[in-house]
Amino acid sequence: MWMFGESFEFILIGLAVRLFLVAAVFPLHEMAHGLVANWLGDPTAKKMGRMTMNPLAHVDIIGTLCIFLFGFGWAKAVPVNPYNFKNRKLGMALTALAGPVSNIIAAFIGAILFHVFSPGLPYDGAVNYMFSVYITVNLSLAVFNLLPIPPLDGSRILAVLVPDRFMEKFYQYERYFFIILMIVVVSGVLNLPLRFLTDSLLDGLDWLAYNIVGIFR
Repeated sequence: MWMFGESFEFILIGLAVRLFLVAAVFPLHEMAHGLVANWLGDPTAKKMGRMTMNPLAHVDIIGTLCIFLFGFGWAKAVPVNPYNFKNRKLGMALTALAGPVSNIIAAFIGAILFHVFSPGLPYDGAVNYMFSVYITVNLSLAVFNLLPIPPLDGSRILAVLVPDRFMEKFYQYERYFFIILMIVVVSGVLNLPLRFLTDSLLDGLDWLAYNIVGIFR
């Protein structure tokens, strides 16, 4: 949230990052859900025009307002009909996993490109900073969505590993989990563990990208 006394430059950077989330990161995440669901036999997202990078197809008005006002938010969930899958639980899990994986892959590609061009970039330059934001934002979204809490993607992945009766009870209280999740996010309780997980994943991807690029130099 913006506070009095912040520099105009800092506010502009914050706005740019939020716009990037809405215009590029969220659409990639949601499109990946639709692509995998369609590949597994559910054309619902395709029929509703959600297999696209057009941000207008994925915008949730409330979620977008929250992004710009509070720094966190969400896109419109991709519709999925699990009854179109041969294996409903596995189909839902793979569809859910597709979103975070797409962001991790995008971050990895960004890390490779950074190491390809980094010898010619100033350490504190604007392009360097843009690469950093691109990679970190994608990884942060992936890590957050992998939390096994409804309605996040991680809860759909968890469903493969636990009995159906447990998940049925779990999802009965999904709206309450969402409220609790919002309170926890606003309070900052998750900031430290999420930052640790994101930084750990970033270190691993950066090391891998650096060594892959090094092979071809």
